[in-house]
Amino acid sequence: MRELRIHGRGGQGSVTAAELIAIAAFESGVYVQAFPAFGVERRGAPVQAFVRFSDSKIRIRSQVYEPDYIIVQDSTLIKDVNVFYGLKKGGIAIINTEKSLESVTPEGIRLITLDATQIALDVLGTPITNTALIGAFAAASGEITLPALRNALTHRFSPELVEKNIEAARRAYEIAQGAP
Repeated sequence: MRELRIHGRGGQGSVTAAELIAIAAFESGVYVQAFPAFGVERRGAPVQAFVRFSDSKIRIRSQVYEPDYIIVQDSTLIKDVNVFYGLKKGGIAIINTEKSLESVTPEGIRLITLDATQIALDVLGTPITNTALIGAFAAASGEITLPALRNALTHRFSPELVEKNIEAARRAYEIAQGAP
């Protein structure tokens, strides 16, 4: 079983991101589980969402404490929350930032940074980064494919928003493909 933990703030679409990743993974034929964890339920408060991927039925129901992957939608969370907690050696951290974070990243972690906020502003006209970060996750992890993500986005968004979200995901996918 592989596990993903998404860190964001209320209103950034972390729960939606987990659901979209699960839908895309399910389409690929794996068992999945997606669920949120809320603390203070208000816009801007730290939130987490989780996804599990497995080739067999998933029976565990706890939060994800030792993820294989993390996505951080807001890099300011790094100073408030230990986003790297439990991330397995050899794991992948995808972080929305334009800054270098090598100095705060634990050893043995593959770090992918991209300015998903700028991608979202350029393509969507709003700083909602979840679909861009899902695109980066698809490229970095191989857990979901871009065509499966396209299908999940098509079913989730209205026709006027779907192509923009697909474009944001595609741009981030290409950036993550070229990441070390």
